[in-house]
Amino acid sequence: MFYLGKVPKRGQGQYGWTTNNEQNRTEQTKSNATVRRKEPETEKAAEMLGVSERHIRRLLRGYRQHGEGELISKRRGQRSNNRLKYEIKQKTSDLLHSRYHDFGPTLAQEKLSEIHGLKISRESVRQLMMAEELWKPRKVKRKAIHQMRLRRACRGELVQIDGSPHAWFEDCGPVCNLLVYIDDATGELMELFFTPAESTFSYFAAPRRYLKRHGRPVAFYSDKHGIFRVNAKHALSGSGMTQFGRAMKALDIDIICANTPQAKGRVERANLTLQDRLVKELRLQKISTIEKANDFVPAYLVDFNRRFAVQPRSSHDVHRPLLYSEDELEIIFSRQEMRILSKNLTLQYNKIIYQIQNTRPTYALRKAQVTICEHAQGKITIFYKGKPLRFTIFNKQQRQADVVMSKKKSIPFSRNPTSLPPIIPGVNMDTISTANLFKILTFMTVTKSLQHLSLSRYPARKINPAERVPALQVHSSLGNRTSLLCVDNIKNRETVSVW
Repeated sequence: MFYLGKVPKRGQGQYGWTTNNEQNRTEQTKSNATVRRKEPETEKAAEMLGVSERHIRRLLRGYRQHGEGELISKRRGQRSNNRLKYEIKQKTSDLLHSRYHDFGPTLAQEKLSEIHGLKISRESVRQLMMAEELWKPRKVKRKAIHQMRLRRACRGELVQIDGSPHAWFEDCGPVCNLLVYIDDATGELMELFFTPAESTFSYFAAPRRYLKRHGRPVAFYSDKHGIFRVNAKHALSGSGMTQFGRAMKALDIDIICANTPQAKGRVERANLTLQDRLVKELRLQKISTIEKANDFVPAYLVDFNRRFAVQPRSSHDVHRPLLYSEDELEIIFSRQEMRILSKNLTLQYNKIIYQIQNTRPTYALRKAQVTICEHAQGKITIFYKGKPLRFTIFNKQQRQADVVMSKKKSIPFSRNPTSLPPIIPGVNMDTISTANLFKILTFMTVTKSLQHLSLSRYPARKINPAERVPALQVHSSLGNRTSLLCVDNIKNRETVSVW
């Protein structure tokens, strides 16, 4: 038996601070040195340290001869063999200061490799830039932890919906949106609908296709887009529901809005998959229009669901029958607004005055509340207590002139005397420069002759009306230029400006 004496505390010993591997190596070597039968303990120590038995015997021999110092790694305090060469480091630093001082680490590394042939990693460039104070490291934000949620048990219990704008036809067609409907329980794509943009009528058309194929689901799971919910916190008017929300309420379908994109991650991941696979399928099918893409959707849904759909926990399908006719669906999926009839049985909607045609006495419908429905094709229907009313268009307001901010107006000035009338006495509009013309118009009193040119955005200088005088008539000529005298202070006759 060997007596080793008192073992120093973990982490600090005779040879300074030690690493965890060195501490474990020391403990295992000491325990092996205290046992006469070395073979079994040597195998055990080698297995625990992850080294060979020969290395364990070498450590044991060094420990018995020289003590604990022999167990410390010989590479401690030595420079790494994989360190960056000083010449490359210095050249990189000089280039970063001279040419790439405002570049980011990734772009700087690309340019150093492509232009200067320096083989250096992006992280090495980043460390050099931080050391030279050319780059400030960004604080790494802690990723929010989103708890996992089990899939719904039944098909049709929850359907996630979202719109995905993308170049679905690549360079062969317009950029459009794809409305995606995916079942939460099975991961099955229930509906795909191509549309030019996410709008109320687009989300009216897609559910109609869905309802005809599957029936009514229990709930739709969407984001907080303005189509699905009223985002104004203090809305002073309205029913508190959007047009889409009103239609889903009439169909007895709930709408659940997610707080984060991760909450509806199933449809978000489906969007990424479709942006990869569906684009290639459309290319192979040589489809470049929205109409042909919507016709191709049913066949693609079958193939996609065959590959990626999973079995739900329950075989029960909770989709409910539609129970609505085409005419009723046409009314439900329309933009509806309330109006109050006037004494003359007229109402105004979208700058158009509609006259109600009624065979009964007019007082029966005075001040009555009616519902005006605008369909996707632009057709208008007016209902009173669920019954349609006959009407005619009484007056369609003409579009007024567009309101344009003064800063967006452009007033062209030309040297052609026919383009500008000679409104300034004594000034030859053909020879005067644009700069001098601006100065003349700026200091002249705004007269009726200037107003009809819409030049009121060039105001006169703010001086007392008693002191303001029009520009004096041109009395001399400097070559092709025109000279103008303007007295700024008529009372004191002190300031005279000459151009």
